[in-house]
Amino acid sequence: MSYQITIQPSGATFTSEADETLLEAALRQGLIMPYGCKDGACGACKGTLKAGTVDLGRYQAHALSAEEIEAGQVLLCTSKATSDLTLENRQVVKAGAIPVKTLPGRIEKLEKLAPDVIAMHLRLPASEKFVFHAGQYIDFLLKDGKRRSYSLANAPEQEGTLELHIRLVPGGLFTEQVFGTLKVKDILRFEGPHGGFFLREESTKPAILLASGTGFAPIKSIIGHALAQDSRRPLHLYWGGRTQADLYMPTLPEDWAGKYPHIRYTPVLSEPEPGWSGRTGFVHRAVMEDYPSLAGHQVYACGAPVMIDAARKDFLAQCALPEEEFYSDAFTFSAPGM
Repeated sequence: MSYQITIQPSGATFTSEADETLLEAALRQGLIMPYGCKDGACGACKGTLKAGTVDLGRYQAHALSAEEIEAGQVLLCTSKATSDLTLENRQVVKAGAIPVKTLPGRIEKLEKLAPDVIAMHLRLPASEKFVFHAGQYIDFLLKDGKRRSYSLANAPEQEGTLELHIRLVPGGLFTEQVFGTLKVKDILRFEGPHGGFFLREESTKPAILLASGTGFAPIKSIIGHALAQDSRRPLHLYWGGRTQADLYMPTLPEDWAGKYPHIRYTPVLSEPEPGWSGRTGFVHRAVMEDYPSLAGHQVYACGAPVMIDAARKDFLAQCALPEEEFYSDAFTFSAPGM
């Protein structure tokens, strides 16, 4: 059994089988929409049900509250259609002509940026051109059939190599290989690009770029792309961590802010060491202090689901940010050994 799904206000349509989630069906048919964890944990893929019925599936309560369900909201990554549907999601766009490819990549460099962060540089086959939107990610295809997703940190204009920022997860099957056994010249297979987290270049609104931890990787790609395009759109990067070690490339955003008048940088630490003179507390709260009104802005947030969830709720409720102007990519981690 298949059902017809209509997305408003874009008018985009797709079909969904009874045994697949709405997100799976939409991505399969070339639509781009915001999503993060794909398993009901981050809340990035919310839509509002205007007509029809769904099975909400399994999700975490913090990602979809009882009040949101009462208001008709659903998570596209867990919900399955049980009738034809009309959904409202203002961030859905056509994927365009960028193909998803499966390619090999040879490790060219493993660069330790912090005790628990490595930048992996992959060399692509000479005959291949890998096209992507700044902010998207790839899936590494592991031998056991599992996948591991990592955002691309380089700008699309950089040809020949891809850059990934990989944080060590104790007990993590793939990350422990990266930190322990993988070496230069090893070959990894990957698939991509994936994801709806990328800068909407048709907008001229000032953008707040909000990152925690290795959520800096896709933000780095976005800023690099904007600079390559000679964009003068105002960009304000807020990068949050517990300690200074979590801000593992501190001089790069400082250099951007020093060289380009339209780029600003604010580092924020929640557990600063003695002597730290910068901002402290929750990184999204620093944004709220600086921008009591976000009515004329876009926000691009990447990192821990708890940060993204808090930022979305507070920016919409307290800073007048339009819901359709919040874009996010939540980083979730597989359980140890998985």
